[in-house]
Amino acid sequence: MDPLPASVLPAGVRARIVPGINGLDIHLLEAGHETPGRPAVLLLHGFPEIAYSWRKILPALAAAGYHAIAPDQRGYGRTTGWDADYDGDLTGFRFMNLLRDAIGVLFASGHRTAEAVVGHDFGASVAAYAALVRGDIFKRMVLMSAPFGGPPSVPFGPLPAKAPDIHAALSALPRPRKHYQWYYSTRPANENMWRAKQGVHDFLRAYYHHKSADWKANQPFELKGWTAEELAKMPTYYIMDLADGMAETVAKEMPSAAEIAGNKWLTEAELKVYSDEYQRNGFQGGLNWYRVRTTGRTNGELEVFTGRTVDVPSTFISGKSDWGIYQTPGAIARMQKAACTKMKEIHLIDGAGHWVQQEQPDEVNRLLLQFLKTS
Repeated sequence: MDPLPASVLPAGVRARIVPGINGLDIHLLEAGHETPGRPAVLLLHGFPEIAYSWRKILPALAAAGYHAIAPDQRGYGRTTGWDADYDGDLTGFRFMNLLRDAIGVLFASGHRTAEAVVGHDFGASVAAYAALVRGDIFKRMVLMSAPFGGPPSVPFGPLPAKAPDIHAALSALPRPRKHYQWYYSTRPANENMWRAKQGVHDFLRAYYHHKSADWKANQPFELKGWTAEELAKMPTYYIMDLADGMAETVAKEMPSAAEIAGNKWLTEAELKVYSDEYQRNGFQGGLNWYRVRTTGRTNGELEVFTGRTVDVPSTFISGKSDWGIYQTPGAIARMQKAACTKMKEIHLIDGAGHWVQQEQPDEVNRLLLQFLKTS
């Protein structure tokens, strides 16, 4: 597999393949690599994204004196060595192994420590465990769009009563619904998106539009609890109609030709970089991250960190139009009050939905550099 061609990358950003990292050959983008001895910043993308999601952040970090590194994470893009078979071994996708991948990228890039680990969406989970478990390596933490409420806890005292079945409750609503993460864990999910009737390119266009500030119905608010009635207040990209796959869900919100032509934060040429990667790979690699979470199979090793807090300086950046902040009720409050002991500020950016570092990169860069300089 060749690295991304320079023709699709901003000036000063290079792509390369780093072989032999925890069983993978990892494709990464970097900027500021020309000058030895610069402090590192590691950038971890989410779903359905790739390292290219950081294309507007890498040059700004390099200009400020950092070596900025963004890998295609396990299951994504031009990184190879992972298993795309639904029936394959899921253990490679557990969070501690994804963290091992991240440490491998950092060390292979010539750094023993990173000034910060920055994670967006599902990448925020890896960044959070990086800071929780190896605060000696990752000196600061920046989470985007996905709050970290702390590691799963070991029950104390009498075991709690079994929680009601949220999926049965969602499907029993007057408008029957289902949770997207559990849908993503099903066998048909990959085929539904990869072989979408509208094609991968238009599927991704609608998906990114639906979760952005361009979709004006994204007006998020805090939910009262983890109940079917409350969860059903979220848009269908999170709480789907029971009969629809994700391809059908987002097709209903496909932007018009005029909206696409007017989109400055994700041009058709930029979107083609994503769609070419997903056309080749499918989505199963990224979906396996959801399967690890929803099956709970690896919770035991995360429960080892029960009660442990993130004690490095931290900040949270998200779009004001991003439902991701509230999709797990109470998580943002737990993050600030309990999970992170040095998270002073939460920044919600106007004019951004879920893809904050792409929708409003100038403000993200300003906040990121301000945090790196002052924390």
